[in-house]
Amino acid sequence: MKCFPHLCLILLASHVHADPATPAPAPAAATEESGIRTGVDSRVLIPEDQVTLEAVEQSIRRGVDYLVGKQNADGSFGGATRTKGLNIYAPLPGAHDAFLAGASTLALAGLVDSHDDRPEVKKAIALGEQWSFDKLPKLRRADGTTTYNAWGHAYGLRAITRLYQSCPDDAARQSSLKNLAQQQVDLANRYEDINGGWGYLDIYDGIHTQKPSGITTSFTSATMLLAMHEARETMGVKLDPKIISTTLASIRLQQFPDFTYAYSHNHYLAPHGEINRRNGSLARSQACNAALHAFDDPKITNEVLSTWCDNFLEFEKWLDHGRKKPRPHESTFKISGYFYFYGVYYYTECAKHLPKEKQRQLAKGLARIILTRQEKDGSWWDYPLYDYHQPYGTGYCLMALKWCREAMK
Repeated sequence: MKCFPHLCLILLASHVHADPATPAPAPAAATEESGIRTGVDSRVLIPEDQVTLEAVEQSIRRGVDYLVGKQNADGSFGGATRTKGLNIYAPLPGAHDAFLAGASTLALAGLVDSHDDRPEVKKAIALGEQWSFDKLPKLRRADGTTTYNAWGHAYGLRAITRLYQSCPDDAARQSSLKNLAQQQVDLANRYEDINGGWGYLDIYDGIHTQKPSGITTSFTSATMLLAMHEARETMGVKLDPKIISTTLASIRLQQFPDFTYAYSHNHYLAPHGEINRRNGSLARSQACNAALHAFDDPKITNEVLSTWCDNFLEFEKWLDHGRKKPRPHESTFKISGYFYFYGVYYYTECAKHLPKEKQRQLAKGLARIILTRQEKDGSWWDYPLYDYHQPYGTGYCLMALKWCREAMK
């Protein structure tokens, strides 16, 4: 999923190569009075009574402080440094343009969602907005083997939508942001796969086409649809009905009766494959269910959304088992580390449609996970992706905590 998923950010590809490894950051940990170790790299979550609105606010502030301090001089976040022994396949220079766009706009969206009015935060948001206007229009795929740019367009839309909402009294700025959003929709449309929907990788058959013909993935398609839907509902951008229809059909093709989803078109004929089972689909199902629900799929009822949110809280440890592992899909159920915070964020895209009391319960459960997983420096990360992982992970979590904060009130 997450890749950045799914950049899952992406998050992203499962093709890796080797060069010298670098050590991982030191883990943060805390100790309960009982002596049971809890904390960011423990399987034990913090006590429920520590999950308060005050704790959520403090966590958001720490995450914001991290991003403000991490921001590059040009307004972006992250970079193509901190390589390790197993680096995501990234043809130069376009793959890193895409990673940078995805990470930067996720971080920017998280800053806007924080509603932090400190001058330094406003300055960071303004710098990130200018970077988006400068760089997003130039974003393209690297070559015929990758369409990582899909993540940049999708998360660019997320950031643009939030910036638009933040300036209701500035018609000129809103108009510019809407135009930028429409451009991102139109650019994303160019890279829809011939099978419908979007993927991110095409390295297996040696056939490269002008219109992508690689591996359509359910979660990349869901990520794009949700970003487009939000942009349409907020700013009135125009979506192509044919592309929406073919993408929805692609996701439905990969849906199994229990609302697990195949990882990709290449996986849907193996419903009992590890990655397609409940725990392997745990993060992916959040995004796919939310996307289908957004476009009024009658099968995606509140019961489905509620069940899968409950599943996430109950079985999150399977995703956590893959968190921070350096090789994609090396964990049980073929889980990659970058599934983790992707699932955390898209959980909120499902939970927000449920009754208020259920939302309150789900928000406290999710906040408990997010607060536990925060690093000592205030960031969150789930997969070592060059130097993009902390910005994108922190962006996901700040957006998720924004929903938790509202639902817990």
